[in-house]
Amino acid sequence: MHATAAPTGLRSTQSGVAEAQLSNATRTTESLKGRSPVHSAPHAEVAVVTPTRLHPDRIAYLLELYASLRDQDVSWEWILALDGVPKEGVPEVLRTDARVKVVALPRPVGAGAARNFAVNEVTADWLTTSDDDDVLPAKSLSMRLRYAQKHELGWCAGWSADLHPDRSITTWRCSTPPGFHAPGDVWHHWATPDSTIPIGPTTLLARTEIVRASGGYAALPQGEDYAYLVGVTGAARGALLPTVVYHYRKHAEQMTAQPEYPAMELQARRFAWNHGKHLESLRKGTCW
Repeated sequence: MHATAAPTGLRSTQSGVAEAQLSNATRTTESLKGRSPVHSAPHAEVAVVTPTRLHPDRIAYLLELYASLRDQDVSWEWILALDGVPKEGVPEVLRTDARVKVVALPRPVGAGAARNFAVNEVTADWLTTSDDDDVLPAKSLSMRLRYAQKHELGWCAGWSADLHPDRSITTWRCSTPPGFHAPGDVWHHWATPDSTIPIGPTTLLARTEIVRASGGYAALPQGEDYAYLVGVTGAARGALLPTVVYHYRKHAEQMTAQPEYPAMELQARRFAWNHGKHLESLRKGTCW
């Protein structure tokens, strides 16, 4: 969700795509099974929240995200919010990991609401989010967490990078400059609703109590994380690190590549942008 217009993806019509993805998922699962056994972990330092509908063409991506979590160097819990799909579809390697909490919602509610229900189950003092098709690079959690703790911040974010099908990486540098930012400062770097968003929402790691106090994710069918970003960065002092902390996978099936995506994009952006505008008025005491 970095561009000002909805990105267009190449459409794959090859019959072997599904088979290839299933093969990738099988190989990833076998690789994970070969690692050291998972024991009950101590209290997690960071929670990672992921909504998913367990689409077959995304299971391989979900397992790759899990592998990237296992490579992190802080203790974590993964809250997997199933958006109207049964628990039976969760890969066994995830169901047997004590650090993975599965929240099965009885009907589809959308990514934003699924994340909010997942936040109810967070026990860690800090949380971040990841989509089910993306990846966390090495030290993604620890570099944000330790920096925020050292400087007594409410949140810490970083740069994201597009992960292309050929595994190449293209870094996206957001409009918000690196460094410390006072409450509400991030919104000032979002010039208009249709401008590029000021920080990638999925790069944001925040204190759990601030996420809950700011209302979590907006009740929107898309772009709910824009309002989340504005709310959290508007509630506390934080920092942006000039380091890639998130790999945003580019592929033809991603939501932002679908032809219907642009229809409500500007409306979602207007909602979030106005959220920031009125939070600014509250801080200045000029809203009434």
